[in-house]
Amino acid sequence: MSADRDQQVLVFAPIGRDGPASAELFRSANLPAINCRSLNDLVSEMTAGAGVVFLAEEGLFGQDTASLEQWIASQPPWSDLPFVVLTSHREQPAVVAWRRGIVALLRNVSLLERPVQPMTLTSAIQSAMRARRRQYEIRALLEAREQTAQQLEKLVVERTRALADANEQLRLEMNERARVEETLRQAQKIEAIGQLTGGVAHDFNNLLMVISGGLDMLDRQKDPNRRRRLMDGMVQAAQRGASLTKQLLAFSRRQTLRPEPVDVASQMGGMRELLDRSLRGDVHVEFEFPDTLWPVEVDPGELELVILNLAVNARDAMPNGGTILVRGENLPDLNDEQIAGDFVRLSVIDTGVGMGPEILSRVFEPFFTTKEVGKGSGLGLAQVHGFATQSRGTVRIRSELGQGTSIELYLPRSLTVPSGERHLIDLHMARPKKSTHGRILLVEDDDEVAALVSEMLGQLGYEVTRAASAAAALGALADGRAVDLIFSDIMMPGGMNGVELVQEIKRRRSDIPVLLTSGYSEAAVHEAELAGIRILPKPYHIEELAAALNAVKSELGLETESRRSNRR
Repeated sequence: MSADRDQQVLVFAPIGRDGPASAELFRSANLPAINCRSLNDLVSEMTAGAGVVFLAEEGLFGQDTASLEQWIASQPPWSDLPFVVLTSHREQPAVVAWRRGIVALLRNVSLLERPVQPMTLTSAIQSAMRARRRQYEIRALLEAREQTAQQLEKLVVERTRALADANEQLRLEMNERARVEETLRQAQKIEAIGQLTGGVAHDFNNLLMVISGGLDMLDRQKDPNRRRRLMDGMVQAAQRGASLTKQLLAFSRRQTLRPEPVDVASQMGGMRELLDRSLRGDVHVEFEFPDTLWPVEVDPGELELVILNLAVNARDAMPNGGTILVRGENLPDLNDEQIAGDFVRLSVIDTGVGMGPEILSRVFEPFFTTKEVGKGSGLGLAQVHGFATQSRGTVRIRSELGQGTSIELYLPRSLTVPSGERHLIDLHMARPKKSTHGRILLVEDDDEVAALVSEMLGQLGYEVTRAASAAAALGALADGRAVDLIFSDIMMPGGMNGVELVQEIKRRRSDIPVLLTSGYSEAAVHEAELAGIRILPKPYHIEELAAALNAVKSELGLETESRRSNRR
């Protein structure tokens, strides 16, 4: 639809000279006009574009106006084409009714009754044209709004596509970062495992060298004093190996802990003599514990080992001597990213050389040490970290070069009052005396271990019968062999472990005490603890074996006496 067509006046007066005369009148008033000879021509011209339609009513008499009605009804929302209709002066009811129908059909209608003056007709057409122009203005506004909406929609689409592209790029970068981080973690794991296995191999090879070399030299050495020194060296090597294994288990948080309420001030006070003997004369230890310090829920023996370990580290960090401060503080309602609740902060503070950031970032790595070769295993702080974490706490380090180091243990508060007994590290163990204690069924699949343990049990006065599996042990019991106590390893071949063996024995012979032993098996050890079965951890000394056997027999005696009392 062109702008010129928008200003056209369409004339439909097919009877007589009204059509051509009216078109000529409009042109003389500068109104472009087209004379339509039929109704179909009028509808076609309206479709092409028109500003006003002038028609004589008699031109519609007897005409099929369906196409005209359809065109009017299908106008766009902004359009309401004005019609100026020239009527006759006939007022018959039928004509009036027909005229009302035409007005309803055309909608926007102005009626002029014959005869009409040329000026009146021209004025009516110009007025209708002005109204049509206002419709064109609305059309322009709607078109502008539509164009703006389309532009906005296009911008939204483009922005959405840009955001989608940016999000996809970000997702790809995040995936790539995650992949790189996972690769780095795996590389760090492999490096840590390599460092761990290398350190373990190095330390254990040294220990095995002492033991195997000592055994070889025993056969060649006749001097009793030198043989004694060789024996002492091998015993020390075995003890170092046991200590190293214990540190590894603590580092991996797999060591079996027996937490109980502990009075920290009392426990640390009982360690003063041990600390004084472990440190140099130019290193002094001071304790700072308030009277209101809460008890903590930890394994007391492991706590002492951790404090001793930290004190020795502090001593080594002060080559010219100094003071080690062991301080305890209550931390109520502690809440951070690692722990939450009531905690006691136990700090070991030295005035030594301190550590830089590059050292601090690696202090908990296994076998990482800044000490000279042979002066430390590198497992000390890893053990401390494992102990703190397994005790439901954490450990933190603050250190500056030249300013000293503070290592802080965060240990959970115990709401139970401690028993008052202190668990000190036993440095002197008395050897048991040999006497006759009864008959033991030893269940052990390793021939060398079985031979050694049989010898230890013999030294303790027991008669030993060995079974290489759980099934063999049950067979010995079924044969009616006299057995006073069963001592079994936890991990054995054959499908039945030591815990399952104990359960089967209790079903058959509840009167026989049982003691289990294990180098390490987390699941089985946990199962045994839940069942209340006593476990002797490997490696052990003959004194520890004797004490564990006596404890098991005592426990069974108390249970038997309790059952008898209940029957009475």
